[in-house]
Amino acid sequence: MTTPFDYSRIPALPPSVYVAPLKRPAGLGDDWLERAQRRYSADEHRIWDDLYERQIALMPGHACREFLHGLERLDLGRGGVPDFNEISEELGGLTGWSVVPVPMLIPDHVFYYHLANRRFPAGNFIRTREEFEYIKEPDVFHDVFGHVPLLTDPVFANYMEAYGRAGWKALKYNRLKALSALYWYTVEFGLILEDDQLRIYGAGILSGPTETVFSTEGASPNRIHLNVDRVMRTDYTISDLQATYFVIESFRELFHLTEQRGFEPIYESLAPGFQYAKTAALDTDHIYHRGTQEYELRGGRGSGAKPV
Repeated sequence: MTTPFDYSRIPALPPSVYVAPLKRPAGLGDDWLERAQRRYSADEHRIWDDLYERQIALMPGHACREFLHGLERLDLGRGGVPDFNEISEELGGLTGWSVVPVPMLIPDHVFYYHLANRRFPAGNFIRTREEFEYIKEPDVFHDVFGHVPLLTDPVFANYMEAYGRAGWKALKYNRLKALSALYWYTVEFGLILEDDQLRIYGAGILSGPTETVFSTEGASPNRIHLNVDRVMRTDYTISDLQATYFVIESFRELFHLTEQRGFEPIYESLAPGFQYAKTAALDTDHIYHRGTQEYELRGGRGSGAKPV
């Protein structure tokens, strides 16, 4: 009989499990939460407003309807960096979620703990003007504009909680990398079919202008229907545009494919590394678009390649 996990406590990190060696800032507890949202300067609030104005213009015809509905409900364009307490009060009444401040990327097992308890950790800082076009570490704009609107949707909100709870099993089998690939290709860079048209729900796409267009219209990337086993075996790009995007038909399909699937068989069969290259299009895939991979072959962002 399987012993139930205790999601009310941060999961223990087995000695055999490798996580990035992040240094916890002084004064923070094991949950990595900061005591309060920081006070932003007038210029930092203007950076939020400028980022919001740029992205909101791209949303019609690109973002999925659930994201647009969430943006409207939360009114994230009311001026300046949104107040986490106000967002949390609104989210709490809709889906029971809240937004909590963290100083930086946090360890995987701590991230799972917060998601499993319907808390979304958001960066407690905003990019500078010099980082306006691209920031390596997710800031408050990426986290709040990109992620939080979909937490107003009950089905997606349930998926995020279920994903967090899946972390306990991934730790048990030492397969964090596989579970991270699932997050990457859904929550961060997922596409969804809407009236037979591709729309975006991934926060990593929605929070940046170039990939908003590239992911749905570019000739370079593959667009393939989501298969959980396949995705968890697939490498991904961290600091550039994706070579492949995975597509779902609905959030109910996403929730069904993950929450109702026992991951033990796949964890037991997985090798420590990835089986498929990020550019791979398999004979068994349901392919919407087989990409040319021109952007990838020309060297991507580092070479100054045009995202086509």
